[in-house]
Amino acid sequence: MIELPFQQVDVFSSEAFKGNPVAVVFDADGLSDNQMADIAKWTNLSETTYVLKSNNPNADYRLRIFTQFGELPFAGHPTLGACHAWLQYGGRAKDEKIIQECGLGLVPIRHENERLAFAAPELLRSGPVDEAIVADIARGLRIDRDAILGIEWADNGPGWVALRLRSRAAVLALDPDFVALGKYMVGVVGPWDLIADGDEAQFEVRAFAPGAGITEDPVTGSLNAALAQWLIRAGHAKPTYVASQGAALGRSGMIHVQKIDADIWIGGDTKTVIDGVISVETNFSL
Repeated sequence: MIELPFQQVDVFSSEAFKGNPVAVVFDADGLSDNQMADIAKWTNLSETTYVLKSNNPNADYRLRIFTQFGELPFAGHPTLGACHAWLQYGGRAKDEKIIQECGLGLVPIRHENERLAFAAPELLRSGPVDEAIVADIARGLRIDRDAILGIEWADNGPGWVALRLRSRAAVLALDPDFVALGKYMVGVVGPWDLIADGDEAQFEVRAFAPGAGITEDPVTGSLNAALAQWLIRAGHAKPTYVASQGAALGRSGMIHVQKIDADIWIGGDTKTVIDGVISVETNFSL
């Protein structure tokens, strides 16, 4: 039996238990893929992460990210949550920015006031979505095709398809048919109305991923990174804005987006809520 340092971190909310939790296991170099997969199923969170020694001399640490169904090359709230835990565990960056190595490559992370922010990685897939897929997604969301103001691939690892609706109210009114939505990873965004909604945020976001075993994700860093690249490039958003996510699930996630030079930074609050050890049998495997 070995005991490994463990944290559970709430990400993207300044209110306790109102963000998106991620599990972080340290010193995980000795764990097998099967062990990582089983622990991720056991935590029953959307993602469980493992901090390992880096294979790249330019990186400060390596991160592996597991859902309950497999490994992801990149995900946003696990990136910020694991970095927060790494710093709490005594991690020190080699340079001004923290560099995380993951399946997608190297991801820079920086302190943004009291927040952490990661640089949005380049999209693996972008551009138009085939109309047959658009029809499937509209049917899965139970909306008319005409309600979709714009739709693009926005895949930075998980496989997101992103679409715009007319308003925050339209986003919050969605009641998807998850069976019909099927395999698609769908992110939806709509603007806040200053009079009706206030000025705390400028956009409302929801993320649906039934194919990954998550009907709705509370707050989603990877999706917001992809949305920011699309919205800012297309002129739908200013270079600095705040997106709200999680209201439909009783959460209060806030994602802080800022374009600096060529990089778009995705930031949020992070807080450790569980700090201890996880016990793993040395012969534990599938």
